Amino acid sequence: MVVLLAYQAISQAVQAKQVAIVIDDIGYHRNDLSALNLPGQLTFAILPFTPYATRFASRANEQNKEIMLHAPMQSLNDLALGPGALTMDMPKEDFQSRLKEALSSLPNIKGVNNHMGSLLTQQNMPMNWTMEVLKEQELYFLDSKTTPHSKAQSIASLYGVENIARHVFLDNITSEKQLRFRFEQLKRIAKKHDYAVAIAHPYPETFAFLQGALGELQAEGIELVPLSQLVQQRTLRLAQAKTTKTSE
Repeated sequence: MVVLLAYQAISQAVQAKQVAIVIDDIGYHRNDLSALNLPGQLTFAILPFTPYATRFASRANEQNKEIMLHAPMQSLNDLALGPGALTMDMPKEDFQSRLKEALSSLPNIKGVNNHMGSLLTQQNMPMNWTMEVLKEQELYFLDSKTTPHSKAQSIASLYGVENIARHVFLDNITSEKQLRFRFEQLKRIAKKHDYAVAIAHPYPETFAFLQGALGELQAEGIELVPLSQLVQQRTLRLAQAKTTKTSE
């Protein structure tokens, strides 16, 4: 009953379709700081222990912008992961210690998503260890969906970790035409399903595009919100659906 009332309250308060846009890979370059000049409630995923990670996090907090840990996870093609990497060959204690160290390096983070991870997110034990830590620290998980075979969301749900998945990569190709195509795709998904999640990257072309395009969302009845807001609403929707099914 409490869950149902909470869901109804949020549903009544939120009239617009909603999107969250996460800017990944923050931390290596000074130009990443310019992402904070973009309008609206974007969410920023910061790579741990990178040259501008702490400075970016501090400035984002000052501006009340949501940040999360962009946790480097082993990929199928074994690309270099950088500092704070989580890999298959790590025992549980080392794995969780490294994850906790990365989490503690950034102030006021709300969640975690995977950087690369096309191998690691397919593995049961590493995902179990990840979700144990996130549950303990009350953080959400965004599955970047770098593989269609990811087990991250299902394991997060088993551990009671609030979670959500990426719908669109905005800038795998940074031409104006492709950015526009993906942005329109994002809007269509939001209008059809009430919400959508996009991931973008700190490219100059992406910043220039978003500077002009973000204003279109409100004009079309779409609200740009921090990712945690979508995560919370998804959790309540699932709880409501379960409550409704049980009562039938």
